[in-house]
Amino acid sequence: MTKRYQLKDLDCANCAAKMENAINKISGVNKATVSFMTQKLVIDAEEGHFQEIMKEVVRVCKKVEPDCTIQM
Repeated sequence: MTKRYQLKDLDCANCAAKMENAINKISGVNKATVSFMTQKLVIDAEEGHFQEIMKEVVRVCKKVEPDCTIQM
């Protein structure tokens, strides 16, 4: 299952890269892309566990960039 989310207050490209790397390490994530230029997150993950995966994604993003929010 692939979903796209708008990011708000993502401040730098380096943080976007760190977020992308961390999200791709989460169990159940097939592929994730974080774009600083478009302020978007595209995530492909297992459909049956998507809610749990997204909770972990939000936690990881807050750890890297505390001001960044994912518009769900």
